[in-house]
Amino acid sequence: MNKINTKLLTIVLLATLTSACTLVPGGHLNNAELADNEEAFDISPLVNAKFITPKVLAELKAAEPVAKVNNELSAQVSDYNYIIGKGDVLSITVWDHPELTIPAGQFRSAGESGNVVHSDGTLFYPYIGKVQVDGLKVTTVRDLITKRLSRYIENPQIDVAVAAFRSKRTFITGEVKQPAILPITNVPMTLLDALNATGGLGPLADWRSVSLTRETTKGTTKERLDLHALYQKGDMSQNRLLKHNDIIHVPRNDALKVFVMGDVAKASTQRLDRSGLTLAEALNNTGGINESTSNASGIFVLRASTTANKLVDVFQLDAANGAMLILSTQFALQPLDIVYVTSAPIARWNRVMTQLLPTFTSIRYLSDLRRDVIQ
Repeated sequence: MNKINTKLLTIVLLATLTSACTLVPGGHLNNAELADNEEAFDISPLVNAKFITPKVLAELKAAEPVAKVNNELSAQVSDYNYIIGKGDVLSITVWDHPELTIPAGQFRSAGESGNVVHSDGTLFYPYIGKVQVDGLKVTTVRDLITKRLSRYIENPQIDVAVAAFRSKRTFITGEVKQPAILPITNVPMTLLDALNATGGLGPLADWRSVSLTRETTKGTTKERLDLHALYQKGDMSQNRLLKHNDIIHVPRNDALKVFVMGDVAKASTQRLDRSGLTLAEALNNTGGINESTSNASGIFVLRASTTANKLVDVFQLDAANGAMLILSTQFALQPLDIVYVTSAPIARWNRVMTQLLPTFTSIRYLSDLRRDVIQ
């Protein structure tokens, strides 16, 4: 842990020094430092640049989650059957034969008075002895006991139910109001059901990065689920039917940050909440751009690129025409976006990007390292 802390401190210092060399408190660019190297390193091939236009906004919005049904989940819930496991307690009733039914009594619950499934997967029942029930459905156990008991009782009428569910559980951890271990019962439990049972998400929850860890025949898998899409957009494809030993972890939203730099009234780091943050809101939270010194046509949003061979997607808002500011109210920011307002001429684009990239890559590396440490 000491090595990790040292590494983090070193990176923070390097990022600070690098940013200090290129960005001064007012956000103005130090163009002189890169004048000799402008031709030596062309950043353009690493950049995927776009103007913020209604068409680009429509493309980004098309990629957002929308309300949809989850037919696979519906089928799983419809076909759900609880599988009996070791530790469960069964309640077995033989009608018209009270001597074969353990009475619950005034001071005993059904779980305390039932038939326990032992560690070898069996339970004991009068006349028929040990019965292997581990891994069977309740209806299968009922048929099995009925068949074996019919040797001693004519046409036995038997009812079997699970009195206490003790063999299967799921774990809800992280930023929820009441972290808990929830039993898997004969009522199918989905991700939504489990979160509701814990009182819902906490105020600092990261809605977009909930993890589901599950043991499968091929090993342990980890899936990232977006509760913002599930709750806010109605995307039921993010809901899951929970199984034994599933771990639901809701992380904190510490990493959900947006950085506003450059020629603004007050550079700041802003946190994304569950309602999101637009470019207009981010700029307004800093007091707006400096109207006397900033270049209104040079408002940039830097975002980690998902395109092969590209480092960063850069979205540029040309607000020299005041009417274009309306687009900023529709541009949704994402975690670790960098908003930069320049006072340099747009013709010096390569210099702008070369100065910003050290800060951008340092922030991304810090975020990735923090996530690796947490995991």
